[in-house]
Amino acid sequence: MAESFGADAAGYDRARPRYPNALLARIVEESPGLDVLDVGCGTGIAARQLQAAGCTVLGVEPDARMADFARAHGVPVEVATFEEWKPEGRAFDAVVAAQSWHWVDPVAGPAKAADVLRPSGRLAIFGHMFEPPAPVAEALAAALRQVLPDSPFGDLPARRPVEFYQAGYARIADGLRASGRFGEPEQWQFEWEQPFTREEWLALLPTTGGLTRLDAEQLTTILDAVGSAIDGLGGSFTMQWVTLAATAVRS
Repeated sequence: MAESFGADAAGYDRARPRYPNALLARIVEESPGLDVLDVGCGTGIAARQLQAAGCTVLGVEPDARMADFARAHGVPVEVATFEEWKPEGRAFDAVVAAQSWHWVDPVAGPAKAADVLRPSGRLAIFGHMFEPPAPVAEALAAALRQVLPDSPFGDLPARRPVEFYQAGYARIADGLRASGRFGEPEQWQFEWEQPFTREEWLALLPTTGGLTRLDAEQLTTILDAVGSAIDGLGGSFTMQWVTLAATAVRS
């Protein structure tokens, strides 16, 4: 699944939500400098936002298709998994992972991040809580159970509370703590909203992990069901995003 997102890199970049400016500004403000390593940078969404905030960013991305897109839009990228990437003596003021740390080895990842951080450098791991309004979420869950009865995604409740996501970031913080390489981790939370039309949400869905490898018929079944639910809401809705972060300073 980790290598499936680049099948439509341009569509991914176009549909995926950006990150709150307040989050990125806090990372910049609480790091000792502006040199940033972006782990699993994808098409460079967070990297470009950090560049706009004045940072110099290097991306590491295992999918060459995503890396090519990021390079074409001004982000230098080296193709590798983070575990296999060669820093070659380079050091950074911040290491970030935007919606990507769950693909990184939970023991090797913190150790390598600490190795490439300068003194007092910050590791910041962040991502979104993907929970649309109940009718949209319930339509997606029902359609997933129909087309993928054995999928682990089908066993999840239609909507999950913020505590479900906070627990995941608490486990990331535990991993940073257990590494012995960082000061006491912090958890940050940012709430914001974004309007979506039917077309915009249906463009976003195929870029999410549970749907990237479906065949055309399966995907059409799911998008038709979710589209009907959005039609029932008047053809659009406002997404209440929550973006969470686990972050710590190299000790």
